[in-house]
Amino acid sequence: MAHVITRPCCNDASCVSVCPVNCIHPTPDEPEFFTAEMLFIDPETCIDCGACIDECPVEAIIPDDQLSERDEPYLQINADYYNDHDVEGGLVPPKKSPQLPDKPLHVAIVGAGPAAFYAAEELVRKQQVSVDMFDRLPTPYGLVRAGVAPDHAATKGVEAGFAAVAAKKNFSYFLNVEVGKHITQDELAERYHAVIYAVGAPTDKRLGVEGEDLPNSLPATEFVAWYNGHPDYVNLSVDLSAERAVVVGNGNVALDVARILVSDPDELAGTDIADHALAALRDSKITEVVVLARRGVAQAAYTNSEFLALGDVDGVDVVIDPDELVLDPATESAYDDGTLDSTITTKIRLAREFAERPATPGNRRIVFRFLASPVAITGGNGVETLTCVRNTYADATGPSAAVTPTGETFDIDAGLVLRAIGYRGVPVTDLPFDEGHGVVPNSAGRVQAAADGDVISGLYVAGWIKRGATGGIGRNRLCGQETAESVIADFVAGTLPEPTISREGVADLVADRGAHRIDLDGWKRIDQAERTAGKTGGRRRVKLVDITALEAAAQSEPA
Repeated sequence: MAHVITRPCCNDASCVSVCPVNCIHPTPDEPEFFTAEMLFIDPETCIDCGACIDECPVEAIIPDDQLSERDEPYLQINADYYNDHDVEGGLVPPKKSPQLPDKPLHVAIVGAGPAAFYAAEELVRKQQVSVDMFDRLPTPYGLVRAGVAPDHAATKGVEAGFAAVAAKKNFSYFLNVEVGKHITQDELAERYHAVIYAVGAPTDKRLGVEGEDLPNSLPATEFVAWYNGHPDYVNLSVDLSAERAVVVGNGNVALDVARILVSDPDELAGTDIADHALAALRDSKITEVVVLARRGVAQAAYTNSEFLALGDVDGVDVVIDPDELVLDPATESAYDDGTLDSTITTKIRLAREFAERPATPGNRRIVFRFLASPVAITGGNGVETLTCVRNTYADATGPSAAVTPTGETFDIDAGLVLRAIGYRGVPVTDLPFDEGHGVVPNSAGRVQAAADGDVISGLYVAGWIKRGATGGIGRNRLCGQETAESVIADFVAGTLPEPTISREGVADLVADRGAHRIDLDGWKRIDQAERTAGKTGGRRRVKLVDITALEAAAQSEPA
């Protein structure tokens, strides 16, 4: 018997370090790790010890004899990876931590998402290191709370690890405190040896087409925040009265919003979706969502696990025209002779299987359209029509499979357009910024005065603001750890600046400027209030979405 990694895989690689026979790949030391959709267990090497099951934060690893019917395809997906990846077995040696100087290290982390927590996790292992985590929202966890789809509860299992970090005696929360408003970067630098910014990429990339700003033409970033109960987007205007919506883009976020739009609201009612979004979806008239992809199926940005999971949504058909499953010549040749990467092979195979499925009368639909790009959005008081151009492959042999417009256009009637073509970082006050890449210039997390410029001592970045909006939880873990290791290395080398003011007065400073700071106890009260409210309806939690209500919950008497 072997173990199998299934859809919830978060790529955080915690399972890799505990495997005694090195049967889980790609590992963080392998180049493929940074582009892998998930991790895979080699069925020929696995010794069925079960160590990975205990370590997995999202319960994605299952013995092969306990797989449900919907998870059985992962037997082949795991095995296929090893058809074209040669790996060596053997124990992975643990990293040795450097010896730290015999003095305290005080670190401020701005942001409370995954990258922030993975950096903190690495730092608080040392008792002499104190971490204060700041976030402008009253709640932690960043996109795990406000970005992960509500029907993907397993993925949110990483919160348990974050909570364990926050429970450390050398960790403190400064939630509901906005850096730049309640405390400045200069004031942080005066009070901490190091400041790490892990503020993510809070805005979206634009299409750059006529009509993009019409009512009901929205960024998926805002739509996701709306249905996840982010306080900034509670009052977002979303009109679901049309029968068709179009999602431009074909990454996992595109699949998430398409799935949420056509899922049965009664199924969503058991999740932690925001109440205002659930009410709107109950009244929704949308029965079809078109997912528009600029390139072909082989270059689709979604992961195979998320694509496969669409087929399990009750009452929803996945519709693909077989004629649109066109491959560029290089990919088609490699597919035919069996030399194509297994992940892409699986992507093509799954799409062809979906294309062969018969439609079910009365079902809602997610329709995939490949090799098409939007050129205009038109309408009177809102979105009515999306005009698209058909694309063809411009480079018959290049691996990037570049496409070019043919000039042939077609229209899609729709009342809602969501653009899901990527997140983008924004400038951070008092930090240098690379407008072209949407990141803070850095070297291994150390902030640079300009691209390839001098390092600014004591100033660091982690996560999407460091490397761009690519990769999920697993990539953020490595990213956060790398930044933390840079901080530790600079501490050992003696290059960090010494604070000139004690950090002990930070709480009073931000309070004097109007911040209603929420600490660990306050967050626990919010968490308890939401979970208690959820029990009545059999839900994970009922989210509080108003800042005032969150602050009140944080100050409430514990039950």
